[in-house]
Amino acid sequence: MTRRSTMGELPPDWFLKVRLKLRHLQLFLALDDHRNLHRAATSLGMSQPAASKLLSELEERLGIQLFERHSRGITPNWYGEVAVRHAHNILSSLQQTGEELNALSDGNAGVVSVGTVMAPAVTLVAQTLERVHRRLPGLKVNVHVDVSPALIPRLLEGEFDMVISRIPAGFDPGHFVFEEIGEEAIRIVCRRDHPLANETSPTLAEMTTYPWSLQPPGALMRQRVDHLFMAHDLSPPARIVNTPDMMASLAQVAVSETLAVVSREVAELLCDPQRFHLLPTEESLNVQPYGLVTLRKQRLSPGAAALSTLLRESIEEERATK
Repeated sequence: MTRRSTMGELPPDWFLKVRLKLRHLQLFLALDDHRNLHRAATSLGMSQPAASKLLSELEERLGIQLFERHSRGITPNWYGEVAVRHAHNILSSLQQTGEELNALSDGNAGVVSVGTVMAPAVTLVAQTLERVHRRLPGLKVNVHVDVSPALIPRLLEGEFDMVISRIPAGFDPGHFVFEEIGEEAIRIVCRRDHPLANETSPTLAEMTTYPWSLQPPGALMRQRVDHLFMAHDLSPPARIVNTPDMMASLAQVAVSETLAVVSREVAELLCDPQRFHLLPTEESLNVQPYGLVTLRKQRLSPGAAALSTLLRESIEEERATK
């Protein structure tokens, strides 16, 4: 059974009282990665006895056992999982601090990391980056495109200053500030000389006879397409390639009779009418709104705050044109 101190709750300045060091945080992550004390110590350039002493002394001061030792190695218990998670956040924040300090020393205005789903990446983010280049030429912006379930955990871990996504089920909305931007319209695409391309109103039943390239089950676009088939009392296509990679889907479309589903923004940017055709549908296809997501208890850096302001300008400009 995991040991817990009888001294009561840890005080707010507990990290000072137990003399917590950055080396402890590095050791937490190394132990979580390697699950072996010797390999963890080696990765940090320490001897195994020194690493064991460092961990044992901290656990003794805390009155809490963080890691379970057994014949197969060492693993974090519930207390250890908390320590590992926050160690990751602290070290990631310190790394970002160094990047911002380096940028400032070079005469730049800092570093901002943004995660985004695909649709705003090719519209809002691109427009905002153009504004950044004109108004804040020294601001370095890192952009990573992924799906919401992958972006939100990385926001919580401190890897991103903000994300443009949805808040997936299973995450406490109270941790976030969510500013809705809009729904994501999706389109069905085929190659220009596809048999359905010449039909004025191809039916969904006809479309299901062809192979499809879709996001994996559970993804929002996939859910919307699955619901579309169910609403029309149709069985899903017999031939489906599951891939989260939009470029892989379009590559299949370009060389075969495969149909794919992409966001409207991606279709407008990448689907050259000379090579691709957008199939009409009886109803509009949309997935739930995405928005600008930040952490409620995290204060944005000056660079991130400036970027969020420019992003809101792009949002308002796009709304005004609709």
